Amino acid sequence: MPLNIKDLKITSADFKPLGKLRDEHAGDKGNVLPRLTVSGVPAGTKELAVICHDPDAPLPNGFTHWVVYGIDPSTTDLSDAQEKFRVGPNGAGGKQYYGPQPPAGHGEHHYYFWVYALDTKVEGTPTREEFLQKYAGNIIEQNRIVGLYENK
Repeated sequence: MPLNIKDLKITSADFKPLGKLRDEHAGDKGNVLPRLTVSGVPAGTKELAVICHDPDAPLPNGFTHWVVYGIDPSTTDLSDAQEKFRVGPNGAGGKQYYGPQPPAGHGEHHYYFWVYALDTKVEGTPTREEFLQKYAGNIIEQNRIVGLYENK
């Protein structure tokens, strides 16, 4: 199945692409999930998945802040995704949104909020790495919005 990245979108009313995430979204300053909206879901999508990942974290695989599965393809507003859908483990092992909290003085980090349209349903609550390994061939379309945050 060819990968298409032109129609599926994930946007936020709380930050622009490559814009700053507010302190209230940080793990140690409120831990509030940014408002996220999905649009342009392609035909044939059986499920959406959303992952927030920081590749700049000083760990071998970066740090995963949020993993959500079982999102109905007709869903556009992800405000209640934490309560409504299956949440997988974040990088700290918890099953909730874990907002940005880069080490002080480590500079600006990039927070990728990825949305994946899948041609199958995800079983269970795999980690980010397990999901990408097992379901990469089932991704019809993917896209992301990137926010920035620095802990000074």
